[in-house]
Amino acid sequence: MSKRNSTLLKLALVAMIFAAGVSLNWQSSFASQDLPPGKGVELANAKCVTCHEADLIMAQRLTKQGWTREVEKMVRWGASVNDAEKAILVDYFSEHFAPRKAAQPVALSSTERGKQVFEDKCLLCHEVDLVEQQRLGKPGWTREVEKMVRWGATVTDAEKEPLVEYLVSTYGPRPLVPKK
Repeated sequence: MSKRNSTLLKLALVAMIFAAGVSLNWQSSFASQDLPPGKGVELANAKCVTCHEADLIMAQRLTKQGWTREVEKMVRWGASVNDAEKAILVDYFSEHFAPRKAAQPVALSSTERGKQVFEDKCLLCHEVDLVEQQRLGKPGWTREVEKMVRWGATVTDAEKEPLVEYLVSTYGPRPLVPKK
């Protein structure tokens, strides 16, 4: 091998080592959060975090049955987890990453409920400016909401009246301005 080729080979090797070091340093500087402490965290770190970052696990919110299916799926895909370890993992994940409890509903006025329905259901497909341009009265907004339901909007019968009330109060007809 010529001296030139030997030098190029050494430079390439140094560049590869440098790139690997930079990559490892970059990965560690953006390391995922650690799993919360508890019975089973060491097992989860040893069996799960070797393939998945902790953030991926922590983002899931499953029931005990869901975690059981998830762990069993990982075992089918090659995770080395015995039955005793599976039970510990399922208990740990179920305790720390269960579905969040729904907030207790707050009693809303009809207009507030209508606004919530509007934001949750209407703004999925429409921009506010389209709605602002309509300026319909109660019969017009009622027809419009019923048309949207026929076209696939998921507005329940209980949500229709508050929605129409909100639309009329917020985007109803403008008062007539007398001509001068």
